[in-house]
Amino acid sequence: MKHLALILALILPAFLFSQEVEENLSDPGYEWRIRQEILFNVYIPKDVNEAFAQLNKLIDADSKATFKVQPEDEAAKKLFFSFGRWMTYNWSLYEGSRLSVHLQSLGIHHPDDMARFLIISYHRSLNRKPLEIKTLIQQFQEKAELEKQERLKKGTILKEEKRKVAAPPGKGN
Repeated sequence: MKHLALILALILPAFLFSQEVEENLSDPGYEWRIRQEILFNVYIPKDVNEAFAQLNKLIDADSKATFKVQPEDEAAKKLFFSFGRWMTYNWSLYEGSRLSVHLQSLGIHHPDDMARFLIISYHRSLNRKPLEIKTLIQQFQEKAELEKQERLKKGTILKEEKRKVAAPPGKGN
């Protein structure tokens, strides 16, 4: 009986811990969030056109005029940490929303890139320039791939081990 209690005391915590980890592997709220029109009292656009319409409602005329006259690259850099952060937070680009799913389907996967994409596209829309969405997405994808390759090149091996594998029985030493 003592052995059974000892075995249960050793195995039960490991079993309970493994179940907890499995449940945390996927966010149960994600599937719910990506189907919602409103999250935390904020309307979530379903696509880029709705995002532009929502921004037109939310941004006053003076701010739009100031944004519009800035060069595109400058507008994207200057507004990323204010306007871009507002989008990532309020439109749940990190946690997942119907807008983030739409942008992922276009080929933009990182929430920061989603915000930059929306800023640049909205700037082009206000200036009545061609959006060139496919080209813009390709630029984001190429940049992401380049950054990934750079990280891999700069990476260092923390520890390297070589192991001898025993030969199967009956095959040599």
